[in-house]
Amino acid sequence: QELLQESGGGSVQAGGSLKLSCAVFGYTFSNRCGMAWYRQAPGKEREFVSSINRFRTPTYTDSVQGRFTISLGNRDNTLYLEMKNLNIEDTAVYFCAADGNYRGYCDRNVTPTIWGQGTQVSVWG
Repeated sequence: QELLQESGGGSVQAGGSLKLSCAVFGYTFSNRCGMAWYRQAPGKEREFVSSINRFRTPTYTDSVQGRFTISLGNRDNTLYLEMKNLNIEDTAVYFCAADGNYRGYCDRNVTPTIWGQGTQVSVWG
């Protein structure tokens, strides 16, 4: 019932931009604790990239601060990640994620329990 579907990945030259989208099904953002983007590079552990909580406050890992922007569509049924000034180290599979807890029962940080299948971002140059 609850489903996340990423799109927008691709291959881009270093210094370029890319915008990822995550379609949200069966999940009402306003009643939940937040959503996030994670990524996993080849041979590396999955790492946090960005999150947005139920108050629409964004958080970013230091390596993407100032370059990436997380946002929600007006109807809260699409999560975006705008990526600018990409570098080779940004190459990874990017995962959309959602916190399954309901508002009033939120942890300090967005804690994903629902995951998309991932979309590949490859930066070359």
